[in-house]
Amino acid sequence: MRNRITIRLKIKPGIAFVWTMAVCLAASGTASGVAQNPVQAPQAAPPVVLDRVVAVVNNRAILASDVDEEMRLAVLDPGWAETATLTPRLALERLISRALIQQQIRQEDAQAAEPSQSEVDARVGEIRKELPVCVRLNCASDEGWRAFLAAHELAPERVESYTRYRVQILRFIEQRFRQGIRISPEEIETYYRGTLLPQYSAGQAPPSLDQVATRIEEILLERQVNVLFDDWLRNLRKQGDVKVLDPALETPEAAGGTGEGNE
Repeated sequence: MRNRITIRLKIKPGIAFVWTMAVCLAASGTASGVAQNPVQAPQAAPPVVLDRVVAVVNNRAILASDVDEEMRLAVLDPGWAETATLTPRLALERLISRALIQQQIRQEDAQAAEPSQSEVDARVGEIRKELPVCVRLNCASDEGWRAFLAAHELAPERVESYTRYRVQILRFIEQRFRQGIRISPEEIETYYRGTLLPQYSAGQAPPSLDQVATRIEEILLERQVNVLFDDWLRNLRKQGDVKVLDPALETPEAAGGTGEGNE
């Protein structure tokens, strides 16, 4: 009977573990897969831009949201309602002009141009009763007014602050530019019959001339002082530090340093 020779390999426990794992990985075919396809860390989500600065007027920032809001507020201005929809570029020009004017008012005499709360409330009441788009929605009633504000995404507080500014700038214009300018009753009646009345559709009762004469006078006043006002604004813009950061919103005049901004 032949002697059988038994060979025993002595492998240290640690080496045996490594050897076993290597064999198992090779058998399963995953060793190369692990090497070629390492686990990648999840990528961070791109940042969400909530707002951005589109212009700077003497260190005061104007945001993209301000431009959007100005376009919605234009519905309160019958001057724009008569012509066309306010574009983002024109809205920014209005905001630049507003910033320059308000800064100048503060430098000269802010208290002299500041309207009282009763004046602001009275003007808001006129808007609710007389603005053609408001008449169609019956804004004189609280329900109609709420519907109008919701339709144009406007908050009552923002309408009040906008109206306050409008009263303030009209007073400032009167103090600074109106000397020598007079609006005749004939001009008011011509505007009423030729411009205001056609905005009301058949079946709608327009306000009487006496009810809107004051507002028409203010509109005509704004038009007449625009020549003086535009020159003054151009000088303010030349002397100030105005930067439009969004090229899509920059007007050719602004690029040349002579931007216009009628209010």
